[in-house]
Amino acid sequence: MTSGDVAVIIGLVLCIAAFTALVVVLVRVLQALGELRRDLGVLRDEVVPLVNELKHATDETREVIDDAREDLARFDRVIGSAESVSEALADTSRVAKTVLSAPVIKAAAIASGTKQAVTSLTSKNPPEKPKRTRRAGRSGRRSR
Repeated sequence: MTSGDVAVIIGLVLCIAAFTALVVVLVRVLQALGELRRDLGVLRDEVVPLVNELKHATDETREVIDDAREDLARFDRVIGSAESVSEALADTSRVAKTVLSAPVIKAAAIASGTKQAVTSLTSKNPPEKPKRTRRAGRSGRRSR
């Protein structure tokens, strides 16, 4: 055997070793791909129902929000009506106060005057006029 033959044999052994290593790596890659496919199948089996459940929950939430929006619109209309009624009552109260205050004051004055007249006519002593009292701290003169 010559040195060329030895080099060819060594090269052949190295190629066989490299090919064997490549085959081992490819087998490991195939195993990893098989495990990945199984894991993806499990993941798909678990995720698809969750996605469907999420879609269902989203639809229910949308319905609840739409109902709440309608209730809020109704409530807004009720509040508007209540404000209108409140304003109308306030206006009515002002008008009633303005219209009725003067006649009620006059009726009270007439009743008081009538009572005093009846009292003075039926009593033996004439009624005394109320005396005016000066308030403390005030005098009739101005200070300079």
